[in-house]
Amino acid sequence: MENEVRDVVIIGTGPAGLTAAIYASRANLRPLVIDGEQPGGQLMITTEIENYPGFPEGINGSEMMGRFREQAVRFGAEFVKGSVSEADLSRSPFCIYLDGESEILTKTLIIATGANAKWLGLPSEKKYRGRGVSACATCDGFFFKDSHVFVIGGGDTAMEEAFFLTRFASKVTVAHRRSEFRASRIMSLRVEKNPKISLELNQVVDEILGDGTKVTGIRLKNVKTGELKEHSCDGVFIAIGHSPNSGIFERQLNIDEYGYIETAKSSTETNVPGVFACGDVQDYTYRQAITAAGSGCMAALDAEKYLESIR
Repeated sequence: MENEVRDVVIIGTGPAGLTAAIYASRANLRPLVIDGEQPGGQLMITTEIENYPGFPEGINGSEMMGRFREQAVRFGAEFVKGSVSEADLSRSPFCIYLDGESEILTKTLIIATGANAKWLGLPSEKKYRGRGVSACATCDGFFFKDSHVFVIGGGDTAMEEAFFLTRFASKVTVAHRRSEFRASRIMSLRVEKNPKISLELNQVVDEILGDGTKVTGIRLKNVKTGELKEHSCDGVFIAIGHSPNSGIFERQLNIDEYGYIETAKSSTETNVPGVFACGDVQDYTYRQAITAAGSGCMAALDAEKYLESIR
């Protein structure tokens, strides 16, 4: 593998990476797909997906990613386990270092490394993840009809999540560690004026409460007085941001202030010809499985077009 120059290497096996693998394989580009630290991406910890077209009864996240993978393998995609520790995009072909050891050479590179939701770091948060704790209202809000849910955060993302959840929940409480939101004024006002939304300011999460199988409440701590107070609720949505997995490319690719890889308009092209980015590592706005898959398709088509231009 170290002596062979690949046509396409894809880093990441979430919806974007696997869709890119399917399209690249069907184009006979023999893609090599690198699993990364979390094969399957964030959907591997999503218990039920009900908003992906074609699955009217819903589907488990890990099962969906398994099907994506099977389809890529069927068309000839090759997979290798490991994580990319370094990438040299200044040379041609590009050189990818796997786990600091083996070198992979490729004419084009598709980066589909995704983004990880930021979590509070509480053991109880991890325990109830997928059982009342979520980082995606669009993904899981439907499951909280006529429920009381908490949204943790104070930026635009938290405001958007809270407002979206009012479509399902009977009550939404936004808890923020400061006395004022960091969100834009228009977003803050939209939340403050909604009769379904209440606010808990100067509060941090001390503990997420549950009965062993699901969330039953939350304990907040007042940052000014230290007072602890328990609230009953059915769900907790963590909305304190995402961290794109773009670190190893930050000195070689154009990356915005939030860590997202910048791509050309209506394209997945980066500032380095032959390098393409798709999915959550370059999508600050939508961050959905279906949009990630769509951009993975775009990346494969862009890579195919680039390869044709250099032959």
